[in-house]
Amino acid sequence: MDNWILKNAGLLVNEPAREQSVGEDEVKVKVAYVLASNFDAVLYSGETRASYPKAIGRFAVGRITEAGEKCYGVEKNMRVLLQPARACGNCLACKTGKEDECASPAIAGRDFDGFLRDFVVCKYTDVAPLPDSVSDTEALCTEAVALAEHVYDKLELSAGSRVAVIGSNFAGNILAQVLQYHKLIPIIIDNTPQALEKARACGIYYSFAADEELMENLNEATSGQLCDAAVYTTCSRLDPALTMRALADGKRAVLAGFAPINFNIPARELCDKNATLLSVMNGYGYTDTAINLLVHKAVNFSIFEKEILTEYDPNAVYKSMADVTAVRRGKMTIFKMII
Repeated sequence: MDNWILKNAGLLVNEPAREQSVGEDEVKVKVAYVLASNFDAVLYSGETRASYPKAIGRFAVGRITEAGEKCYGVEKNMRVLLQPARACGNCLACKTGKEDECASPAIAGRDFDGFLRDFVVCKYTDVAPLPDSVSDTEALCTEAVALAEHVYDKLELSAGSRVAVIGSNFAGNILAQVLQYHKLIPIIIDNTPQALEKARACGIYYSFAADEELMENLNEATSGQLCDAAVYTTCSRLDPALTMRALADGKRAVLAGFAPINFNIPARELCDKNATLLSVMNGYGYTDTAINLLVHKAVNFSIFEKEILTEYDPNAVYKSMADVTAVRRGKMTIFKMII
């Protein structure tokens, strides 16, 4: 049985798991698929630290094999998404019974055990039922869509506003599609031709290379006004200064993504433009909205290359994901747990 435990940075081992009983308000889920993510990769590399040891794997879908007698809305054999973020239980909101307003959600693989294992026992509220119209592959992207919805809410923009998205990687592409669904005008900025091509294939009209012609292109696209907001995708590894270059005075800049990676924000440019800086690092509280968007096919996932692995060494997968070029291709690498 698979149970991949991150013992320390760069040390991932497959250890037998102890049998867990199912409580009256708990479910046991047989994991079907796990999406290898940039977040898992930076945990593996040590760039973002976890409280070791931890089972790795942030994004997963599976099927309920057991359900306690006090589980509501879920039942045996139901296909579910395993929630990648949970209320921390420690902040003021959690301690006053407002877990849905948790200020610092716990994240799978970092704060509690992730899902790269055969079985998961958890509270029934920590899974979300999946409609038949949402495929397993689409369901693995739920958190990326939820993150995009979270960003959209933070921006507080009206229809027709222009938003620069710095980095057209997996999360950046999905973000741009969700913003366009909400009738904003995304402007993708990237330095990888393949990423820009995928953005255009999804109907993102403004897709610009991060080159010497960028400012001219931005001015033309915005009638010289620059963007009403700018979102820097944290795993893009692009120059964060692009965020300030694209942003109009007095607007909002957002750092968004799943992996908090060290980089330098140009503070002087931020102050010169009187910009507000926000961060969005999860889609906590937006799962139901994201699943609804998946049902309505608001996001096109067909442009992403998909690799489903039935035999794998996660150590090799996460090492390869440290390659910036590989990350920018936007490939979905999926571990198939049911053979």
